[in-house]
Amino acid sequence: MKIEQIYTGCLAQGAYYVVSGKEAIIIDPLREIDPYLARLKEDGVTLKYIFETHFHADFVSGHIDLSKHTGAKIVFGPTAAPGFDALIAEDDQVFELGAIKIKVLHTPGHTMESSCYLLIDEEGNDHALFSGDTLFLGDVGRPDLAQKAADMTQDQLAGLLYESLTNKIMPLSDEVTVYPAHGAGSACGKNMMKETVDSLGNQKKMNYALNQPSKEAFIAAVTDGLLPPPAYFGFNVAMNKGGYASFDEVKARALNPLTPDAFELLADSTSALILDTRTPGSFSEGYIPNAVNIGIKGDFAPWVGALIGDVKQEILLVTDAGMEEEVITRLSRVGFDHVVGYLAGGFESWKQAGKEIDQVKRISPQTFAEQFELNKSLVIDVRKEGEYAAEHVSESYSKPLAYINEWTKDINPNEHFFLHCQGGYRSMIAASILQARGYRNFSEVEGGYAAIAKTTVPTTDFVCQSKVLK
Repeated sequence: MKIEQIYTGCLAQGAYYVVSGKEAIIIDPLREIDPYLARLKEDGVTLKYIFETHFHADFVSGHIDLSKHTGAKIVFGPTAAPGFDALIAEDDQVFELGAIKIKVLHTPGHTMESSCYLLIDEEGNDHALFSGDTLFLGDVGRPDLAQKAADMTQDQLAGLLYESLTNKIMPLSDEVTVYPAHGAGSACGKNMMKETVDSLGNQKKMNYALNQPSKEAFIAAVTDGLLPPPAYFGFNVAMNKGGYASFDEVKARALNPLTPDAFELLADSTSALILDTRTPGSFSEGYIPNAVNIGIKGDFAPWVGALIGDVKQEILLVTDAGMEEEVITRLSRVGFDHVVGYLAGGFESWKQAGKEIDQVKRISPQTFAEQFELNKSLVIDVRKEGEYAAEHVSESYSKPLAYINEWTKDINPNEHFFLHCQGGYRSMIAASILQARGYRNFSEVEGGYAAIAKTTVPTTDFVCQSKVLK
């Protein structure tokens, strides 16, 4: 028997490849299936089943393409109603794989069809739990994403999740290994550990959700502090449930090299968004006017999903040379299938063609320290609320990047402000959006708070509520 976790850091997502004898299963695969096909070929095994823990909201699964290429059956838990051929399992149904078994545990709460898969080894022992979004390490799945589909409140779904965990998961042996669908950084939970594998026994001890004294306390704990789900979540659920275009088709359509003139014509004649995926430093030094910078070397796909939102938005790409296919792949993972082309030769070709160029005013942390005046300088911190609460520049304002559409309307275009995040990635995203909307009255601080904290700029952990975005 072999269990392989295939973890994709930029999505904080875990897919699983399990082999016993000459048969294999894959659980919650990513959209691009070539790596899975290569594993199957290398191991000389046949893919028997593709198990889906639920209809994912934060990424597009590769279940449909993988089934078409291998003939393997797609398996969902009870109550699932996909728009394509699939095997809808019954609660406690057992599937054989070589010398091992996979038992379906229906665990509604995160979504109604959510199910965990219990691996029973060759000796008949409960060995591993593929827990999907029902149980994370340090957390449980958020119960607010399926309210409309289930015609239930988040409290009702949280109550179902409590029953699922109490009746299906907690009775399992402490020795069972937990393999969750996500880790720290995913928007599907709020308190996940950085580790991606743990024992169920340890989770019973330290997971706050599993240690609530009552159902009522559990509901209160897991629903407290939930942020609004990213706008793209609903689109991804619809694609995973109803079907989607083949990834090969999406990639072939998107790999459309454009000269600077052709790129400019499309940008001017369509509603396509110019997405520049270079580093914040490169972007600040020069970029195509109105482009939005979300660097590929960061939490790229989640920020694309959160800030662009509509997966049907047409996109024109600016990437480092040779990175086009990687960027297209990562976009497709979160359902953005409408890339209409990319700038051939990258930004350098735009410069050589003598096209118009814009820049972001980026200053060093030392310059910021020299220019900063307590109680006079306006500083906007675009980190998450928790980061800001831990420590921040004295008298700065907390305006998280995720809420930029809400707080930009409050900016006085005639008043200068400083803009920063933790390291410079998120603040450059914010800077590009602000400049695309006509704001030029700011300086973005290179290196973010990590660099600012090393200067003489005063900092504090005191949170003045009037300076926090409501």
